Amino acid sequence: MNILVLGIGNMLLSDEGAGNKAVEDLQQRFHFPPEVEVVDGGTMGLDLLPYLDDRTHLFIIDAVKSGNAPGTMVRLELDNPPAYFRTKISPHQLGLSEVLAVATLTDNLPPKIVLFGIEPKDLSTGLGMSPEVAENIGRLAEMIVDELTGLGLKVEDVG
Repeated sequence: MNILVLGIGNMLLSDEGAGNKAVEDLQQRFHFPPEVEVVDGGTMGLDLLPYLDDRTHLFIIDAVKSGNAPGTMVRLELDNPPAYFRTKISPHQLGLSEVLAVATLTDNLPPKIVLFGIEPKDLSTGLGMSPEVAENIGRLAEMIVDELTGLGLKVEDVG
């Protein structure tokens, strides 16, 4: 296995930075086996393409407008990721859609892609997150850990 855990988002747009914050939480609280790379992709767009090389799994963490209450977490297996991200739900996702489309064209798209999302409340300019999202960042990170351990990988709590 070769797994990329990719947090994406814009830290300058309040809850839009949830993916980045979840990656930060993962990196501070857990130690991952060599098969797992945890990356804060921010708003890198096409610069993320090399990170997909030879991956068996891609776990994306992001703010996701699912129509649920703010702070609600979702797990979505993406069979056709470029099509999913054509519906723009946050400012950076045009870049992610392009990355996944190029990865499809170059036959470099990981076979297993799962989106772990959290419903945002506030996408206005600002560095703080809404309480509904902030209080669930740790639980969002733990969803990733549960997914990895479910694949038989050993993730160690460093705290």
